[in-house]
Amino acid sequence: MKIKFILSIFIVIWLAIITRVFILSIESNQHYSKLSQLNTIRTEKIAPVRGEILDRNNIPIAINKLGFKILLAPHLRSKKNIKEFDSEIDVIMNLFPKMNKNKLINNYIKKDSYYNHNFIEVIDFIPYQDIALVYTTLNLRKNVKIIAAPKRYYPYDNLSAHLIGYVSRANQKEINKDPSLELIGYTGKTGIEKQYNKFLQGEAGKRQIQVNASNEEIEELSYTSPIEDKRLTLTLDIELQKYISNLFTGQVGAMVVMDVNGSILSAASFPDYNLNIFVSGMSYEMYDDLSSSLDHPFTNKLINGLYPPGSAIKPLLGLLYITTDLNEKWSVDCESSLPLGGRIYRCWKKIGHKKTNITKAIRESCDDYFYKGSLIVGNEKMSDALTRYGLSKKTGVDLPNEFFGVVPSREWKQRKHNQHWNIGETVNMSIGQGDFLTTPMQIAQATALLATGKLPTPHIAKMIGDEPYKPIINEVLTQEELKKLPIIQNAMYEVCNKPHGTAINYLHSKIVIAGKTGTAQVVEIKQDIIERRKEHELSYYSRSHAWFTSYGPYKNPQYVVTVMVEHGGHGGAAAGSIVSDIYNKLLELGYIKK
Repeated sequence: MKIKFILSIFIVIWLAIITRVFILSIESNQHYSKLSQLNTIRTEKIAPVRGEILDRNNIPIAINKLGFKILLAPHLRSKKNIKEFDSEIDVIMNLFPKMNKNKLINNYIKKDSYYNHNFIEVIDFIPYQDIALVYTTLNLRKNVKIIAAPKRYYPYDNLSAHLIGYVSRANQKEINKDPSLELIGYTGKTGIEKQYNKFLQGEAGKRQIQVNASNEEIEELSYTSPIEDKRLTLTLDIELQKYISNLFTGQVGAMVVMDVNGSILSAASFPDYNLNIFVSGMSYEMYDDLSSSLDHPFTNKLINGLYPPGSAIKPLLGLLYITTDLNEKWSVDCESSLPLGGRIYRCWKKIGHKKTNITKAIRESCDDYFYKGSLIVGNEKMSDALTRYGLSKKTGVDLPNEFFGVVPSREWKQRKHNQHWNIGETVNMSIGQGDFLTTPMQIAQATALLATGKLPTPHIAKMIGDEPYKPIINEVLTQEELKKLPIIQNAMYEVCNKPHGTAINYLHSKIVIAGKTGTAQVVEIKQDIIERRKEHELSYYSRSHAWFTSYGPYKNPQYVVTVMVEHGGHGGAAAGSIVSDIYNKLLELGYIKK
């Protein structure tokens, strides 16, 4: 019995040993084989080259400058290798004396660790012409690796700065969101560069190599090319942009030139800035000067500048008036002031406009007509219609971080300020004042609606690779509004072409245009002031913003031109000449056919 028991234990032990040997030799083979491969095969990711951005005529406006980055072998700071490290740093400094030695060393220290077996980047970019003469010297050194590293460059410096945007080093938050940025290093921060960043940056390639125990390359096993150099073609004409930027020299504001289907031919925010300083880096002094400027050069005023629209809003409200509670025959007797709720709401014309209908009200910008009309139509209908016309919401333009603007209403004020609406706010709203805020892009889009009866979505992209951008055009007007739209269009024609039109004395356009001026106050005029000071008598930052939005040719609308000059005073005086020159240039370049 004892012999059987001992024999059974002996058999169990041997079965356990045989089973363990089987697991180690057969079952674990695949696992250890994979571990072995990891020890001998290294995978390197290859950063893609960022795609170029071209204007509508295939002129490059964002390109890549050829250059190289320099990397050093890992573990050179160990006791055994420290002399090699110092030697490599000295060699680099002798070849490139303008480099900061401490920065090179710190770049190395940040990535050097026992677990890192990859070469470490110490210099992120050296122009091709600077490295060409010393390339052979560096390339022969076993601890040095030179890798191609293109760098973003903007040939036109500040032209279209707010539209094109810029790339800069990716921060940790951006890397966490998109791990590929750890390899690429740079990402789009603003404008088109940010909006289409995923497309432009492409996808990384991959290279598998066999290495020995010293991490030295023995053989390349596979190579997958990166998906790169994707081209983005814009609707912009950079030469037109250059011309228009010169027209705006010394002024602050924004302008949009857009075809009536939403394709933006030219647009800019002023003042602008040189895009290349964000790629190469700028001094703290330069950044402080730009960021503290009262003219806000970093703000894209096209979509992030919020301004009272002033009288530029009157054609839209006029369309609402004559298609709801009023009609085109309704008129007022403008006596220059409207007493209401213990206040006096004044018309800009001191002697009043006398009998005024919709056409005269828009042509001569009569405030009293819109005051009295708003009391009949009411705030709710006004705010609902203006929102339907595209205000207080994003235009949908392909730029990041667009603002909504504000069309004030009872519901908005209750939600925003927890306060009740008063009748005076309805009156103020009727002339584009009070809490009413719009962006220049919204006014341009609304002007396209007045020109054609359709609301286009503005866009800057023309071709995304080989795929054409698909325009979006919305039908937002009622049948009654479409029927009576020609009345408003005729009134806008008279603004620019008939006696007493608010723009007629400031235009020299070679084509017939229609439009609306606007003077948007930025400081309140006190009730006890009887004699208003003229705009040029006010301090600069107290002057009104000047609007002039237009379309042309009048009988065959093709383009919208919207100009807003900060603290420019009267819309026609400040912007009329600029608008005229733009239309004349469009004619000269063949964009408009007479």
